[in-house]
Amino acid sequence: MAKTLALPKDQLVQQALSQMQQTLADNTWTDRQKLALTCRILFENGHDSGLAGQITARGPQPGTYYTQQLGLGFDEISAGNLLLVNEDLEVLEGHGMPNPANRFHSWVYRARPDVNCIIHTHPTHVSALSMLEVPLQISHMDLCPLYDDCAFLEGWPGVPVGNEEGELIAGALGNKRAVLLSHHGQLSTGASIEEACVIAQLIERAARLQLLAMAAGEIKPIQPELGREAHDWIARPKRHTAAFNYYVRQNLRRHADCLN
Repeated sequence: MAKTLALPKDQLVQQALSQMQQTLADNTWTDRQKLALTCRILFENGHDSGLAGQITARGPQPGTYYTQQLGLGFDEISAGNLLLVNEDLEVLEGHGMPNPANRFHSWVYRARPDVNCIIHTHPTHVSALSMLEVPLQISHMDLCPLYDDCAFLEGWPGVPVGNEEGELIAGALGNKRAVLLSHHGQLSTGASIEEACVIAQLIERAARLQLLAMAAGEIKPIQPELGREAHDWIARPKRHTAAFNYYVRQNLRRHADCLN
């Protein structure tokens, strides 16, 4: 006999969350390996744009973070060729130079102590949407981790290598997980590398769906209370880790070298 068919939704949600905590696996990769894996995952999912874009994660000491070398594409990043830099973009470990646009990451990290990973990329659909100077519209259940959690910077400040751009982008992000940057791209953040990777994947999918829906007609909004419910249901550390682990399994078939 079934025992749960008469239970209210909130009780079923709590049961499912408890089961997720007990059964969904974590992972044992180092931060360097997770960053390298993230680069390869994003490369395979439309975030590649030549040498544009930066992916960073906080380093072992305050005011430091890991990032990729300028001159290497996302598909060339490995745990061993990442750089450790300080807020002045001076290299503390590794060889080569970081992307000068990493400067605005320092401003975001300073403004958001809760953020441990930042992903800035120029994926095709995000970039196309950014050219229209319209905010991201979240109107599908799968995308709800971004519901009311993606900011919008309408004015393009130019090449983001100055401190002014860092202050502007950090201010536009505010307390949200992501920001769509007009005429530019996207910035996703996370309390973990796994979370930032998943959010970056979602924002490109959201932009693609928005462009498809706008071409067909008027996008209908979802009810705010349901959007918030779905946001809180999906946007959980265990779910982010499970999704990241799945992306890793997909990509290790072609990119096992990135762990070295």
